[in-house]
Amino acid sequence: MKSFNPEEFQILVVDETSNNLQSILPTLKKAGYAIAFVHNERQMLEVVEKKQPDLIWIDLANQKVDGLKLGRILHDNPEYCHIPLIFLTANREQEDLIETFDRGIVDSLSQPLKELEALTCIKTHLKLKRNREELQKAYAQLEKLVNTDPLTEIANRRALLIFGEREFERARRYGQSFSVLTIDIDRFKQINDTYGHDIGDRVLVYMTQIVTKSLRKADCFGRYGGEEFLVFLPQTLEDRAFYVAERIRNRIAKASFKVKEKTVAITVSIGIASYYPDDGSLHTILKRADLAVYQAKERGRNQTIANIPIERSQLDLSKHQKHF
Repeated sequence: MKSFNPEEFQILVVDETSNNLQSILPTLKKAGYAIAFVHNERQMLEVVEKKQPDLIWIDLANQKVDGLKLGRILHDNPEYCHIPLIFLTANREQEDLIETFDRGIVDSLSQPLKELEALTCIKTHLKLKRNREELQKAYAQLEKLVNTDPLTEIANRRALLIFGEREFERARRYGQSFSVLTIDIDRFKQINDTYGHDIGDRVLVYMTQIVTKSLRKADCFGRYGGEEFLVFLPQTLEDRAFYVAERIRNRIAKASFKVKEKTVAITVSIGIASYYPDDGSLHTILKRADLAVYQAKERGRNQTIANIPIERSQLDLSKHQKHF
């Protein structure tokens, strides 16, 4: 656990005059805390927005500040609700103060102010704040590890399926559509056998970069396994999905990179499947997309095929089973 260093923290004091805090301020500064002063509500909100102090100390005797109102404002703002608030009050037991502990105020100190009590209170809440932030960072890092493919740094199979199940439930509940692209690199084993697995890894990374630049932020792209990738396109019907798939396929086909004075060309086969109301599960849709990829491979690779069951669509299937 990281040691506590007061010099790393800034305390914002909200007080009309510094009279009530004169006894403790020299001690806080001597301990190493950075102290900022404001005298009214407007100044406080400006400082909070610009600097986001680590702790706010509000003197309830300040007639220019409605401390309880400010506590509620900060507590209801997701950007500032993590900042601990400490009130200096003449009566720790007043009713309107007690209810604020559910609104972001974490503690109160009563007058006359005791130096040791104040220092302990401040240190305790600053340490709690720091530990909470470190825990949140660790959780975010862990979540990224759990949901990210380590080679390509895009979504892994687990994250893809979670996203897909969520889209499936959304489509079934609200009647929305979504489409899935299954992308498979053509003759990838041959690339590995000819150039080695290190170059094969570079091909995977290079291809994912091209695909990522071809998608919207709302789309989910990830590595399903080996050289097979999935793209979930929310609120996207077959025609639009086919356009996106062709854009990806063409960009990959036109790209290449040098390996030991040799040019490595890449092509992909893409299968498309979209949600239909009588689809019983996400697996049903993924299976159709896999079948479409298999058909693309059988027909010569480097093409896009949309798998649209005839009984479910009035569209001419031949229009979507193009190959190039």
